[in-house]
Amino acid sequence: MVFRLEPILRPMVWGTEMWVLSGYPERMSVVVDGPCKGMTINELVAQFKEGLLGRWAYWRFGDEFPLLVKYLDVRKPLSIQVHPSESLARERHGAHGKNEMWYVIRAAEGAQLMSGLSARITPEDYVRKVADGTITDVIAHHDIKEGDVFFIPTGRIHALLPGSYVAEIQQTSDMTYRIYDYNRPGLDGKPRQLHTELAKEAIDYHVYSDYRVHYNPRKDVEVPLVSCPFFSTSLLDLDSPFKLDIRRRDSFVILMEVGGSGTVVCDGQKEELGHNGCLLIPASSEEIEFFPGPDGLKLLLGQL
Repeated sequence: MVFRLEPILRPMVWGTEMWVLSGYPERMSVVVDGPCKGMTINELVAQFKEGLLGRWAYWRFGDEFPLLVKYLDVRKPLSIQVHPSESLARERHGAHGKNEMWYVIRAAEGAQLMSGLSARITPEDYVRKVADGTITDVIAHHDIKEGDVFFIPTGRIHALLPGSYVAEIQQTSDMTYRIYDYNRPGLDGKPRQLHTELAKEAIDYHVYSDYRVHYNPRKDVEVPLVSCPFFSTSLLDLDSPFKLDIRRRDSFVILMEVGGSGTVVCDGQKEELGHNGCLLIPASSEEIEFFPGPDGLKLLLGQL
């Protein structure tokens, strides 16, 4: 059985984000059609258990869907932020940490994003630079284009900037420490809370030589992108019909459209996939067939 869920659109001070697959308690995805219409994603997990998540994932997460999938339409800078690690988030908040990855679907000419430190600073330097508004001077800025990929592990300072449309796959968590927000109010007109001290202990202060994910784009083959203890992602860029055997993955597979359109067939069920489309394939499925449209079909795949 293939599951399509109702998107949740959220207006933000920086643009809009669409949660297309979420087990987060306050914004839970709901099945839009079929025999399970009206069920939340976590109710699906509770009913189908290993058949939906996979044996290892169900042992690890129980009746909780472990990933959160979004599209981000960025028109103004996001706040500069950092996410706590799994251990720190559990210790402080009883919640999951937040590792995430970005795939740039499109970017305006000259668009950039921030990821990682460009210069070595101490925790004391960090506090001072937040206070005097110079924290952006020590964050690496990256020019971006369609197809660029960035992994944002916990501890890495980051922010999306205007002119980008991005697919995001992350842990099921909304745990964010806001470091700097350009002194702007929220949508309610009130100042947005900063978490300067909480972030101080969460930041990875190392400077790395490269913050991008590098891969070789290929047609009609699954290309690995990001792999971490909490999820893995890959890319399918299809011009021809394609079959994907998932029997040995022991994981659900998320199909997230990042270009073109087409048809997906799995377990005898046919589903169309186009703009901002997202489908959930259960771990019990054996094979997925893809039939790209006239402009091809490009998909971001997420799994454990």
